Amino acid sequence: MYAIIATGGKQYKVSEGDIITIEKLGVEAGEKVTFDQVLAVSDNDLKVGADVANATVDASVVKEGRGKKVIVYKYKRKTGYHKKNGHRQAFTQVKIEKINA
Repeated sequence: MYAIIATGGKQYKVSEGDIITIEKLGVEAGEKVTFDQVLAVSDNDLKVGADVANATVDASVVKEGRGKKVIVYKYKRKTGYHKKNGHRQAFTQVKIEKINA
C-alpha cells in the first residue's frame, strides 16, 4: 500500500515504514505529524479525487537538519565581476507510521 502526499510544494510517494526527507516543518524530533493533503492511495487499485478526500498519513519526526552546501557562483566576463555564495537548505526527516484511507 502506498500514498502520494503533497508537502512543501512537492509530491512524495510513501509507504508505511519509509523515511523521507522533506522541506522544514519546524517540529521537534519525536513529535507526530499528520499530512492531510493526500492526492492518491493505492491498495490494489488506485483511488484519487473524492475517494481520498478524508485520507491522512501519520508520521513521526526523526530529525531536523541542514543539507550539504550548494555553491552559487555569479560571474560576468570582461568586467571583473564575480561573487561566490553558499546555501544550505533546511530539511526535516520523517518516518511514515500509518496510511489512513
